[in-house]
Amino acid sequence: MKKVFAFVAMMGLLTFGVNQTINAQETEAPAVEEVAQDDSTAVDSLAATETVETETAEVTEETEGEGLHKTIKTKFIEGSAGFMSLVAIAMIFGLALCIERIIFLSLSEINSKKLLEDIQAALENGDVEGAKAICRDTRGPVASICYQGMMRIDEGLDVVERSVVSYGSVQASNLEKNLSWITLFIAMSPSLGFLGTVIGMVQAFDDIQKAGDISPNVVAGGMKVALITTIFGIIVALILQVFYNYILSKVESLNTDMEDSSVSLLDIIMKYNLKFKK
Repeated sequence: MKKVFAFVAMMGLLTFGVNQTINAQETEAPAVEEVAQDDSTAVDSLAATETVETETAEVTEETEGEGLHKTIKTKFIEGSAGFMSLVAIAMIFGLALCIERIIFLSLSEINSKKLLEDIQAALENGDVEGAKAICRDTRGPVASICYQGMMRIDEGLDVVERSVVSYGSVQASNLEKNLSWITLFIAMSPSLGFLGTVIGMVQAFDDIQKAGDISPNVVAGGMKVALITTIFGIIVALILQVFYNYILSKVESLNTDMEDSSVSLLDIIMKYNLKFKK
């Protein structure tokens, strides 16, 4: 009987101990899971922060790289596409004419001093046809004027002078070709900008009338259109004006070169006539 009682007591103690152990383990398990979850959350937050920082850096780099282009595009759209397109068209045509004139004038420039020396050397040897060939094979208005003079070398110095002066006027006109169109686009660009300004102001007053309020939010839209179109028009006019002044400087240089070369050519022909017509 004592053995049975002792066995039952022993079994009870073992059962109680096992239950306590299980309960303790179940109590500790959520704590471990919570710690693991906290660690995982911290890692995820760190990773998310790094991702956001990386994306922000990339966006910043893209913004810095495309800042000017994007700003111009945005302001172009905000300034009313209709008037901004007209200003852009004026700039495109104006720049096209400027580039054409610059190329033409650059190709018209030659070493006139060397040309006259070659003509003088040929005439001193009595080779009139060789002097004509030199002028004919050389590009530019100076060579063309010299060729016209050489074509009438046997008709007297007065005839040569009249021919050189007349053909020099024609060449000067060719140098100034299309300059009037460039000045037109220079004048049109700010005028279109001012037109956009006036229309923008009208839109602002219309918005005030509709809203019955003169708050900044109501006026801002029309005023923005007015200011942006004016700014772009003035910028285009300034760009075209710089090219126009550069073209004028090259035209003046070529005109001076033609005048000097004409005088030098007449002197060479006069010496030739004195030498071979006696």
